[in-house]
Amino acid sequence: MKPAFSFLVLSLMSFHLSAQQKTYNIVTFGAKADGKTNNTAAIQQAIDKASQEGGGQVLVPAGKFVTGVIALKSGVNLHLAANAVLLGSSNRSDYGPSHKASALIVADDQQNIAITGKGTIDGQAALLLENIFTQLKKGTLQDKEWQKYNDWGQMRPEENNRPKLIGFNNCSKVTVKNITIKDGLCWIQDYRGCTDMVFDSIQVKSNAFLNNDGIDLVDCKNVKLTNSFFDVADDGICLKSHDVNSYCDNIYIAHCKVRSSASGLKLGTASFGGFKNITVRDIYVYNTFRSAIAIETVDGGVIDNINIQGVTAKNTGNAIFIRLGKRRAEREPGTLSKVYIGNVKVEVPAGKPDAGYHFEGPRELFEHNTFPSSITGIPGHAVNDITLENVEIVYSGVNRKEVATINTDSLHIVPENIAAYPEYSMFRELPAWGFYVRHANGITMKNVKLSYTGEEFRTACIFDDVNGLTLNQLKVNKAASSPVLLLNNVKAQQLQQLQLPGKEKEHIEIR
Repeated sequence: MKPAFSFLVLSLMSFHLSAQQKTYNIVTFGAKADGKTNNTAAIQQAIDKASQEGGGQVLVPAGKFVTGVIALKSGVNLHLAANAVLLGSSNRSDYGPSHKASALIVADDQQNIAITGKGTIDGQAALLLENIFTQLKKGTLQDKEWQKYNDWGQMRPEENNRPKLIGFNNCSKVTVKNITIKDGLCWIQDYRGCTDMVFDSIQVKSNAFLNNDGIDLVDCKNVKLTNSFFDVADDGICLKSHDVNSYCDNIYIAHCKVRSSASGLKLGTASFGGFKNITVRDIYVYNTFRSAIAIETVDGGVIDNINIQGVTAKNTGNAIFIRLGKRRAEREPGTLSKVYIGNVKVEVPAGKPDAGYHFEGPRELFEHNTFPSSITGIPGHAVNDITLENVEIVYSGVNRKEVATINTDSLHIVPENIAAYPEYSMFRELPAWGFYVRHANGITMKNVKLSYTGEEFRTACIFDDVNGLTLNQLKVNKAASSPVLLLNNVKAQQLQQLQLPGKEKEHIEIR
């Protein structure tokens, strides 16, 4: 499978900094670096003037500058100098009315815009959350959710009352480079319907609260994200599709490091239009609660031509989760095809991978053994053309029948959960420890190595309702039970050069 990303587009995506010679220092417009004064008006004046005069660099010099919502305009590069800190206001009222919190930095229908420099955007999450609760108790802010306790035992104000830090809509020629973004209360960066974007060498650090996705690319096209670091309390790098008439397309992600209390790299959950031509190279995931790689379409969207290579994940709860589901009664299921995942190594621990972080992922509300990687469709709607090559997964869990068990003679009781939220734990207990594959066509595993170092009692791999299965150089280190591989209702299988433990007649069961 050829890489999805068209490198010819890169020359069109860079922000033309050389054309922006004039600098507009926000201090000249009255901004004060005292960490107290609200400088929204001064910063906005600098941005407006720069844009009106044909574009330029709006400079945030060293110091701490408090601001409310500011709108970036065409032709403007918001440049944060080294040791410059743009502090988001800790007063919720500065972000708009109830249920309509604006992002701190917004841009709508703008082009040739940038946020650059060695400085920091700080959402002051703890202070802002305190203010939100104060306003909720006074009744000056309305919220539908805040008195409900979540799985962390904390009250969570609704997402629309918690400001994001960056929110761009329908913008083109966007550059975000070198900056640090920290301590938000919701998605840290939300880019919707944007095109021709470059993200390079950014640092995102936000374990402050829930829904802290590191970056969300929503129905965006022609995007390059490289050399960046994410340490967040929700999905690290997340692609979403909210528009049934659009999709994420031609996106290249490479040389990034991710720590997450959800999934490291995720396509979904929102998947109305879908994802096409996505290329990923050289990603390192660590201390991550859920999946290193999650690919999901559950809202009727299309997933097509996904090429992921070079993922290393350590202390991560799951390796690969691929799911075609249907959670919208009004929409037909989408399609999921042409996925290539290669050169992947994942270490799945015995304990909770994100234990000790400020906001951990929520523990399952039922006892369970370690969850295997999975590739699943639903009855009548199979995933298609999935290739895994040069993949190694090591499991360290201590798994016992007394915790939970499903007999291999009872595969029919594994729930379909067609409309459920997609997550590797959605089927509860699974009868395999390595891979569970169901409702799939054209599955290829080449040079896949599965091993466990703890205790195990289950079958290594189960393939159920699969049309076209190729296993070439599949290696399993130990036989926890017989058979090692179970093929149930599998048609057109090709099994070559398998390296399986135990007696040969106990290797494979075909039903």
